[in-house]
Amino acid sequence: MNALPINEVLPELVNTLRKETNAVLVAAPGAGKTTRVPLALRDEAWLHNRRIVMLVPRRLAARQAAAYMAALLGEEVGQTVGYRVKRESRVGPGTRIEVITEGILTRMLQDDPELSDVGLVIFDEFHERNLHADLGLALSLQAQGLFREDLRILVMSATLDAEPVSALLGNAPVISSKGRMFPVETHFLTSPMEGRLEEAVVQMIFHALRQEEGDMLVFLPGAREIHRVQELLEQSGVGSNIRIAPLCGNLPQEEQDKAIQPGKTGERKIVLATTIAETSLTVEGVRIVIDSGLKRVPRFSPRTGMTRLETAKVSKASADQRRGRAGRLAPGVCFRLWTEQEDRMLIPQQAPEIMEADLAVLALELALWGVGAAEELDWLNPPPKPAMAQAQELLLQLGAFDERKQITPHGRVLAGMGVHPRLGHMIQKANELGEGELACELAVLLEERDIVRGRQASADADMRTRVEMLRQVANKQSGAGELPIDAGACKRLWKEAAHFKRIWINNKPGDTSARTEATGRLLAFAYPDRIAQRRADGRYLLRNGRGAAFSVQQPLAASPYIVAAELDDQGADSRILLAASVEESELLNDCAMQITERMNVWWERTAGAVRSRKQKRLGSILLADIAAEASPDEVLTALLDGIKEEGLEILPWNRQARQYRERLLFMHRLEEGWPNVEDEALLVSLEEWLAPHVYGFKRKEDLQSLSVTTLLESMLSWEQRRQLDEYAPTHVIVPSGSKIPVDYSDPAAPVLSVRLQELFGWQDSPRIGRGRVALTLHLLSPAHRPVQVTRDLASFWAHAYFEVKKDLKGRYPKHYWPDDPLAAIPTNRTRPRI
Repeated sequence: MNALPINEVLPELVNTLRKETNAVLVAAPGAGKTTRVPLALRDEAWLHNRRIVMLVPRRLAARQAAAYMAALLGEEVGQTVGYRVKRESRVGPGTRIEVITEGILTRMLQDDPELSDVGLVIFDEFHERNLHADLGLALSLQAQGLFREDLRILVMSATLDAEPVSALLGNAPVISSKGRMFPVETHFLTSPMEGRLEEAVVQMIFHALRQEEGDMLVFLPGAREIHRVQELLEQSGVGSNIRIAPLCGNLPQEEQDKAIQPGKTGERKIVLATTIAETSLTVEGVRIVIDSGLKRVPRFSPRTGMTRLETAKVSKASADQRRGRAGRLAPGVCFRLWTEQEDRMLIPQQAPEIMEADLAVLALELALWGVGAAEELDWLNPPPKPAMAQAQELLLQLGAFDERKQITPHGRVLAGMGVHPRLGHMIQKANELGEGELACELAVLLEERDIVRGRQASADADMRTRVEMLRQVANKQSGAGELPIDAGACKRLWKEAAHFKRIWINNKPGDTSARTEATGRLLAFAYPDRIAQRRADGRYLLRNGRGAAFSVQQPLAASPYIVAAELDDQGADSRILLAASVEESELLNDCAMQITERMNVWWERTAGAVRSRKQKRLGSILLADIAAEASPDEVLTALLDGIKEEGLEILPWNRQARQYRERLLFMHRLEEGWPNVEDEALLVSLEEWLAPHVYGFKRKEDLQSLSVTTLLESMLSWEQRRQLDEYAPTHVIVPSGSKIPVDYSDPAAPVLSVRLQELFGWQDSPRIGRGRVALTLHLLSPAHRPVQVTRDLASFWAHAYFEVKKDLKGRYPKHYWPDDPLAAIPTNRTRPRI
């Protein structure tokens, strides 16, 4: 074996794991940790002939690492060293080291929580903080604590703050290797990049070809930019000795392998890559790196339940990883398409995927593991609660969870399928309908980026079109249409669809020209939260209440109902990128358990009546709204709500009722225990004093039959009714014999309005409320005009009467104005009868 920097710390690592169950290894890029550490540990006694399992972030890196270690042993892959990645496995009965991608470990733990045939789990390139790496580590730690004290866990990384990981692993020892890195000369732009990214990259490629030697690795955000740069290079006549090699995750394995293999003699290679080449992977011959500084990252929005791919700037750590690709085997050079000032603005590390991803898979795996809440496990970063709540709601809609958030038998099936729960649910339901083949084709299309390239994709967002294109390309048929499609991707996806059909469909795959009419129905199984109803203005209302719209007019935009498989989640109305129409009858049948029926009963103010309609809703979508007879209780509630809205004046108040209410208000102020009949209190307590008397009423006219006085009287006890007439009389008999009504409109100061002459001989003001409240006297002239207000009649006779007498005698000379009012005869006439 070649001498590598990691060799210097291997003895320390070996001794540490003999004494400790957990360890952290930090080794710089190129140190050799991925391939040398498993080989150094494979014969340790504490393994007890169990396997070493090493997780790496990507399939290509897993295959390459396994192949390199097997070559070092002089063996074929699948003997001592093997690998298992998604839909591909090369292991044998003698395999001792197994390189896997992260989702594989989750399945292993779920199938065997003790990991009974595994002695060591290695998490390689853990700094990438992929969702399954965090989940795998959390589950491994619990398995270690509950079942396997002897299970070793080793976390390895090139750029990682080791202390938090060490603490998570129980203060595990940290071992560091400096690594070996040849010098890399770094160049920045002198001013911020202008124009299209692809054109700037091509310009930099030609500059680097002229100035530098060796092969070139160009980092681009995604497949779209890779394709465009390749086209521009080919159009520019890059040279016959130059081989352009795309390298991204959705390429066939043979094309990926060609990209990382050494070039032929006299040939220079330009590898156009995504983040797939950032870590773990050695691309032979690379001396030049051109870094766009951008990457495509998924962003999940708990607010909308949607994930969108965003083009974002790389972190400082990622930029350093990319530059290091040029110095793995010899001195190199790195051209960065940003300025030194922009470089200082880069964030140190990318946020862990668990903080920004769709957590449906995580929530399902935790439920399968038997964890009621994520907090029961140890995490480097706990999953965000809003995203977890969103994931649990989706799993409930898919039938993977019950109402208690416990996994269902259907959920257990979905967890074992190895695809997103949305797609697994779609395939399972499609099998029941005899549409399994179509579901598998949809699944592979939905797992990858759109097979229609560029802006033309928005011109026809119909998923049925994609299925037809996939079948036509796979069967070498013409008529794929005018849209530019990725034929290579179609062929690869067709193979994956065939794999899905073999393992998930019981019946033999039929004719590839099968119908596509069920596309929307199947998408509704996968995306129940993205079922949408067309509005009057042509936009759509999603089940979750959000808006959506097509960016350009197309036949699909006339469909009353659609299922949006992909949205951009931008602005008030998300742009619909992929969708299919679905029939209302299909929604009523397939979503029957999720459709809510509600009797909508309300007070219609303009009609002055209770109205009722029965509504069927699927989330925010109104499926049906028909007139229906509500129950008497529902009508009563709506009527009372209407009275609260209209106010108490809707009731038939007459003079008697108003006076009765005013008397009650007076008594409420006077003594405890009397009901409060102010507006606010009456409106709050309608259910108590009014509801029993309006049961069966629907209209404002019905209320006119009520006696408000009787209603108010019903609020009193028998004793209070008796006391009301005694303490708050309706009238007072004055000395003239007249029966004068008491005005209680001001409960704090009831008023008796009476002509002055009728009070002659009355020495003091009359009192009510068992003598506690003196009536306020409004003394009137013979013409019933007020002349004096007093609560102290005795004082009035003694002081103010004589001045008032002079004025009244002058204006009313025929009337009786005695000098001594206390000895005079009271009268309600001009002069008293003698």
